[in-house]
Amino acid sequence: MNIVVCVKQVPDTATERKLRSDDKTLDRDAADGVVNELDEYAVEEALKLKEAHGGEVTVLTMGPAKATETIRKALAMGADKAVHLSDDALHGSDALSTSYAMAQALRKIGFDLVILGSESTDARTGVLPAMLAERLGVPQLTLARKVEVDGSSIAIERLTDYGYDKVEASLPAVVSVVEKINEPRYPSFKGIMAAKKKPVETLGIADAEIDAAQVGLGAAWSEVVDFAAAPPRAAGTIVKDEGDGGAKLADFLASKKFI
Repeated sequence: MNIVVCVKQVPDTATERKLRSDDKTLDRDAADGVVNELDEYAVEEALKLKEAHGGEVTVLTMGPAKATETIRKALAMGADKAVHLSDDALHGSDALSTSYAMAQALRKIGFDLVILGSESTDARTGVLPAMLAERLGVPQLTLARKVEVDGSSIAIERLTDYGYDKVEASLPAVVSVVEKINEPRYPSFKGIMAAKKKPVETLGIADAEIDAAQVGLGAAWSEVVDFAAAPPRAAGTIVKDEGDGGAKLADFLASKKFI
């Protein structure tokens, strides 16, 4: 089975994240880049499926040159090879453009199953899995807390507010997973050393037959019109309980329109 895992390098959530003043896109040099946390669950699930059914796991990422750090971690976890979609023309792509570019890359790679995290910690749109499935013309099985493959069919337990739904489809398909699905493994020293020798193919937009007019900031259907730095956190309000603490707290919450 040919499994492709889509991973993304995102700014570390423990550091301050900024937008660039020139084009109002995310300043990826202002913070350390890390693997999107939910994508680690996707990598782990792909490796478990490979161990159970055989095949190969390919990592696909779209991003600047520094995104190779993210690729290497996924390879160190156990993925077999990687494809890095990297081109200056892709800068500023929104979710629609990103889904188009990655779908083109996936067509070039070939796949039986595409696995993603349910969302990224920088954009938090959660729409890429569905967009990819639509563009590729294959079933989408999203928010999976459990995945089972049987021959050419796939079944998941889709996490819901009331429990889960069981969703089935035939391969090829696109699956997104939630953090409840597994516990990602830590790369071993052996895995880290082996990752340095695993193949990483870099594709530009011409290599993936991507139309430059459909990607990048100029092709984005959404834009940031303006932004400002968040104001410094103000001192908190202390409510002294003199028998009427509950009423004072309710009044405070009402003044802030929380209740």
